[in-house]
Amino acid sequence: MAGLHVRSLLVTGANRGIGLGLVQHFLRMPNPPQWIFAGCRDPKGQRAQELQNLASKHPNVIIIPLEVANPASIKAAAAKVGEHLGGSGLNLLINNAGIFKPKTLDSETLEDMTEVYTTNTAGPLLMGQAFLPLLKKAAQGSPGSGLSCSKAALNMLSKCQSLAYREHGVLCVALHPGWVQTDMGSAAGHTPPVTVDDSVQGMLKVLSSLSEKETGTFLDWEGNVIPW
Repeated sequence: MAGLHVRSLLVTGANRGIGLGLVQHFLRMPNPPQWIFAGCRDPKGQRAQELQNLASKHPNVIIIPLEVANPASIKAAAAKVGEHLGGSGLNLLINNAGIFKPKTLDSETLEDMTEVYTTNTAGPLLMGQAFLPLLKKAAQGSPGSGLSCSKAALNMLSKCQSLAYREHGVLCVALHPGWVQTDMGSAAGHTPPVTVDDSVQGMLKVLSSLSEKETGTFLDWEGNVIPW
């Protein structure tokens, strides 16, 4: 984790679970980012209280209203982040937001299936499109050759972004956080084996060690390659 140095990052779904854990861990780094943009569907809601408390104590935490299933919300968030960054780019995009609706084949509905797909897959795609200019700007400003520290850490997408964004100096990987002790992870009634702290520390360690050869891969929170 000590090797991960980013000036700015955006985490979606930052109000609880793994997203909130990521924000907390970045704040605890010896050299925390200058800007931590915390995307949240309902910034003023009860579920965002802990995130609001963090933002009130840390001026580098900026809460961004963001619904990843809504293209207009994504566009507005990209504009707001761009305003804060001025002429600099965004170093790290973590597409963490996701939903889970336990269903059987018999009980699945088109409405629920569409909502899950829109949030978990189309959302990261649209996020990548909207924030690519800022990611490119950070990559172009990175010293040295090769890819910069800009990375899109994705849970639900996809080799395609890694191939399309590689020429711009942006690394894209999919990260599996493990079965984590969050509201979502515990939804099935069982206690998951991995704590939020362990998952987040593991993923940040993986991110800090990434190089060009890992772009387009699917890795778990301990750095193991998962077959596609």
